[in-house]
Amino acid sequence: MDAGNRISASSSSLISSFKSFDLLANSPPKFSLSSDQLQRCSRALKFFKDKLQSPEIISREFRCLQMQDKRIRPSDMEKMCLVALDQVNLSKNRYRDVIPFDINRVVLKLSKDHRPSVGGYINASFVQTPSLANASRFIATQGPLPHTFEDFWEMVIQNRCPVIVMLTRLVDNYRVLQLVEYKLVKCGDYFPAEVGGWREFGGICVTTKWMKTTTSSLELRYLEVSKAESEEPPLLVLHIQYPEWPDNGVPRDTSAVREIFKQTCHMSPNLGPLLVHCSAGIGRTGTYCTIHDALQRILAGDMSALDLVNTVSVFRFQRVGMVQTKDQYLFIHSAVVDELEDLISYSNAGGRSS
Repeated sequence: MDAGNRISASSSSLISSFKSFDLLANSPPKFSLSSDQLQRCSRALKFFKDKLQSPEIISREFRCLQMQDKRIRPSDMEKMCLVALDQVNLSKNRYRDVIPFDINRVVLKLSKDHRPSVGGYINASFVQTPSLANASRFIATQGPLPHTFEDFWEMVIQNRCPVIVMLTRLVDNYRVLQLVEYKLVKCGDYFPAEVGGWREFGGICVTTKWMKTTTSSLELRYLEVSKAESEEPPLLVLHIQYPEWPDNGVPRDTSAVREIFKQTCHMSPNLGPLLVHCSAGIGRTGTYCTIHDALQRILAGDMSALDLVNTVSVFRFQRVGMVQTKDQYLFIHSAVVDELEDLISYSNAGGRSS
């Protein structure tokens, strides 16, 4: 049975998955590959391993991606990002050069700022590949600013996001010439960090019901998100933070990123988009979205996922700068290879379903 067919889209299945997370946090659930999936994964593994043996190919592909980005002129960006560049919304952007396109931006239906020019603005973009497979849809967004916390949680509620993947620290330490050290805020503290903690953002209450730190440095939190005076039941959200992924860089190995995939791949895309953010919401965010998308599509039978150049291009047309560096593009290949090897090894050891 394919992984997608084993996933229930119901809210009850999501609740059940949360109840089991404390048992599985240090050993994410594995699933067995069908015969067809095993064949596809083996083919994809060979393809990506061959590419890793020829790093000049990967370098050339990334140069092509960078050349494509340079074709978008600043004047074009101004025309495609009118809402983000409106004077009333400028303060909601963490970085002036990382803003969502009008055509696929997330639009808030409810906002505390009712001025028409605001347009329900939040610095966030819907991104996905046009796959025939039932692949996840993502919301790629910046690390929230203190004055956008309420908007952030409104976005989570309105889109019924089952997962938030946070790929940044709140504050990064930098050193200049080994002499001067300074701190740079990368993301606001938009959630209660400790178990039992709760915070209120406007009319939205967020409570941390459960927390676990895994062996690969992931911090997993089970959050309950509710709106005051709402008849809707609280939204259950899995918050996954990976603080060890350096800004503009890559992790030392792929284990934590692959664990994020393992913790989320069993969730049906029908539950709602996966929300992914770092600081700007493009480099680390784009890298993870590409890894998740490629693996999910291969498992579902969409072998066009082998074309990572196309995947990153599609993402960049939906949010500028997705996957920022050559090292990040190379890391995507390594993570996909490592996860495919793990899936194939598990199946060959007896986990494969009939």
